Amino acid sequence: MNKKKKNKEKLKAKKAKGANYIELKDAIRRLFGDNPGKDFSLRQVIRQTGVRDQKSKEAVKEILFEMERQDKLATARNGNFISTREEEHLEGRVDHVNPKFGYVIVPGRESDIWIKTDDLKGAIDGDEVRVRITKSSQNSRRDEGEVIEIIARGREEIVGRIDISEKFAFVIADNRKYHFDIFVYPEKIKGAEQNDKVIVKIKKWQDQKTKNPVGEVIKILGKAGENEAEIHSIMAEFDLPFEFREDVTEAAKRISEKIPEKEIKKRKDLRKVTTFTIDPADAKDFDDALSLRTLENGNIEVGVHIADVSHYVKPGTILDKEAIHRATSVYLVDRTIPMLPENLSNKLCSLRPEEEKLTFSAIFELNSAAEIVSEWFGRTIIYSDRRFTYEEAQERIESNSGDFHEEINLLNSLSKKIKKRRFQNGAINFETVEVKFKLDDDGKPLGVIPKVRKDAHKLIEEFMLLANKRVAEFVCKLPKRSSDGKNTFVYRVHESPDPEKLESFSKFAKQFGHDFNMDKGGVSSSLNKLIDNIQGKPEQNVLESLAVRAMAKARYTTDIKGHFGLAFEHYAHFTSPIRRYPDVMVHRLLEHYLEGGKSPDKEIYDEHSAHSSDREKRAAEAERASIKYKQVEYMSMVEAKVFDGIVTGVTEWGIYVEITETKCEGMVRMVDMDDDYYDYDEKNYRVIGQRNKRIITLGDPVKVTVEKTDIERRTIDLKFDFDK
Repeated sequence: MNKKKKNKEKLKAKKAKGANYIELKDAIRRLFGDNPGKDFSLRQVIRQTGVRDQKSKEAVKEILFEMERQDKLATARNGNFISTREEEHLEGRVDHVNPKFGYVIVPGRESDIWIKTDDLKGAIDGDEVRVRITKSSQNSRRDEGEVIEIIARGREEIVGRIDISEKFAFVIADNRKYHFDIFVYPEKIKGAEQNDKVIVKIKKWQDQKTKNPVGEVIKILGKAGENEAEIHSIMAEFDLPFEFREDVTEAAKRISEKIPEKEIKKRKDLRKVTTFTIDPADAKDFDDALSLRTLENGNIEVGVHIADVSHYVKPGTILDKEAIHRATSVYLVDRTIPMLPENLSNKLCSLRPEEEKLTFSAIFELNSAAEIVSEWFGRTIIYSDRRFTYEEAQERIESNSGDFHEEINLLNSLSKKIKKRRFQNGAINFETVEVKFKLDDDGKPLGVIPKVRKDAHKLIEEFMLLANKRVAEFVCKLPKRSSDGKNTFVYRVHESPDPEKLESFSKFAKQFGHDFNMDKGGVSSSLNKLIDNIQGKPEQNVLESLAVRAMAKARYTTDIKGHFGLAFEHYAHFTSPIRRYPDVMVHRLLEHYLEGGKSPDKEIYDEHSAHSSDREKRAAEAERASIKYKQVEYMSMVEAKVFDGIVTGVTEWGIYVEITETKCEGMVRMVDMDDDYYDYDEKNYRVIGQRNKRIITLGDPVKVTVEKTDIERRTIDLKFDFDK
């Protein structure tokens, strides 16, 4: 071997050794980095890194001493090596997504912490926990961790179905994120019978023998599958109140219906101005009314009159405390869980026809182009001449006849001009399809009916949006009355969407054959173009729902952050104080500023805003659960037939399909697809048959039959009908 060749081989060997040394050093760094607080001996480090030859073992020793000199490692009391990095403890809430693992959501942290179920240490979904990072992730999106302390249990009462045997019973939780059954001793079932829906209180979180929580039945809701039992189960699952406490109801009943003359004198008297309400046919509480009159200069005065709840519900009273606690009314498929007792929500505050009512009003003078010439905000008294349902108002728009048809058509014309400007300014035209149910006297669904929004609905919506927007702008533009240069107010904010979520949505849209290019005209313009293109198409509901999910969640706050979806710089909720507590706060603050008051401390408003946002989220989840329950119940009763559907999701465990006729979503399980073995193509949202090469992808029109329904789990199992 010549000298040149020898040098080449030496260089090659040196490079190889250097590479191995670097890899070994990285492995040791990872070992200590993934195990903060844990010490290792030299022998343990060698074993963990998997080295065997003597040179590598010497290299391990050298690396450990080097890291010690650099203060990256220290010597523990037992002589072992230990990382000097302080262990990071974080606090968050458990989201137990499946039996094998869950996440801990830490407020303010970009990514959640992935945790194996065994490392949750008995914590369940919704618990507040303290965690430590066990594996920092550079390449993947999430760190891994383990629970070191359960700070607070999310709940101690769980709803489910009881399964009774001779010597014991188990309660199978309704909540699919509870991956355990609750053990109940026979003497603790309190008279419950097989398959009853019950509420069980946890007495011991983990029994040493069964490894299950131990509980006792505290309430029997009824037989599983019956309407009352299932709806009560949903109410219990989401911790919704079944009724008002007696002292709260009595406090509401003690309020006099008579309006004192001195109160009337404090207000603008609008009782002689034409006024009416437009609401759903089954509505009982009427938050808002519209008035209309032509001024001498030819302009139109439109009044948006809102129930003056803050006149009756005073701060610090028992009614106020209950309203704060509930924060919102909840609308389940067959009932309303109101924020305020009936004497207030359906009587005193409800703007019923042919009754004088106290209101808080936003009054606008509009020219023929529906532009605001002047505006006024303040307390009023009104008299509603007529109560219209949406259908009755729509009839007057379409026929141009009937009582008050001129007023309704004029309002409709003005609202369309306001709406046109709103979209020109960048508002997004979300029109998600909602469903309602035709129920019999026992609550059984006789039909699923998509809700259709017509001009009458949009008319009301535009004037409510206008009032909400202008109230927020009015307060924001007032002379600043606080040391920080801001006037405390409760805003409804909707921040710009996450670019990553929009990118994912864009990929979804392409699977349906639609282009969503954010670079062409911006997000709002691109979304509106897409929404226009999918109107009336099978994928409309799916894509609009996905678009809404891609958006940030609207919330309440005292910070001015604007409303992306509406394209408003300032926006508040002013128009529904009977059913939303933030609107009550807005009324109080607006009145305070109108009377010249200084800006109050914002801390309590921040607290109530955050609580209201949480309660709103809970209400939406409960409403969705009740709709899903009725959809499953309805599909369990329909005749066996083939349904048209559209593929709305593709996962490794199944294919989600929305049935076009009923808007119900079910799943075809991969294990049930027995015509072939299908490979999952995650990148392209599709599955491919190995033999028949059949491709099923997101957005495909398909034919399905209903195989099984599970009312308790609120799931529908479907099967493809490839022969049709």
